[in-house]
Amino acid sequence: PPRSTLFPYTTLFRSIMGFARLGSIIKYIPYPVTIGFTSGIATIIAVTQVRDIAGLKMEKVSAEFVEKIAEYIAHSHTFNGWALAVGGVSLAILILWPKVTHRLPGSIIAILFATLAVQIFDIPVETIGKRFGAMPSGLPVPRIPDVSWSRIVELIPSAFTIALLAAIESLLSAVVADGMTGGKHRSNMELLAQGAANIASPIFGGIPATGAIARTATNIKNGGRTPFAGIIHAATLLLIMLFFGRWVSLIPMSALAAVLLLV
Repeated sequence: PPRSTLFPYTTLFRSIMGFARLGSIIKYIPYPVTIGFTSGIATIIAVTQVRDIAGLKMEKVSAEFVEKIAEYIAHSHTFNGWALAVGGVSLAILILWPKVTHRLPGSIIAILFATLAVQIFDIPVETIGKRFGAMPSGLPVPRIPDVSWSRIVELIPSAFTIALLAAIESLLSAVVADGMTGGKHRSNMELLAQGAANIASPIFGGIPATGAIARTATNIKNGGRTPFAGIIHAATLLLIMLFFGRWVSLIPMSALAAVLLLV
């Protein structure tokens, strides 16, 4: 179904879960399940970055894990040594920078260094701009999604499934974050907050948003400890989209891949 019509019902289900205090069920999930979830996500993230870190020339990559690896092997002849070099140097900076200081995230230093090096020496690697084209410079035009009884009945099964999966992923990510920070999240409030925050998203053509271990871990690795880290993250992305898109488009994909590999 169109994402702008599916999303409001997904949001409603997640808010109901929060009010019903179903988030508390997360404490009954066995710890090995959490470890398996985290390890699985880490493996998927790492394998997804192979294309960019190796500079493979591929129009698109399969979403399936085994097929993805097969496609990498089939396109191995397109390997770009420059991309691997840029990614390798970026990864080295990420690993060594904490020995210099923790006050400035190593990911920022690695991305700035890689971007400047690629532009100054005209290194032939793929950048965000080359991959995705021009960055948007404004928010989409708001539009109220179509709401009708027949549409509600049609979308309830899909919306419930997505809401359930989103809740599980978000709460497992929160558990992982607790282990990294020594904190303790409020599971029911997490569901309520996500439900409330997602209400505005479909108006701008958004899709269901969840807490994700990749961004959460990246945030924590770079010093994030409180909800303000997420707020600053969102505000920074908004400023980049509105004012700094043309510079962001110069960032090498292999440098971004190095950041995610370390995560």
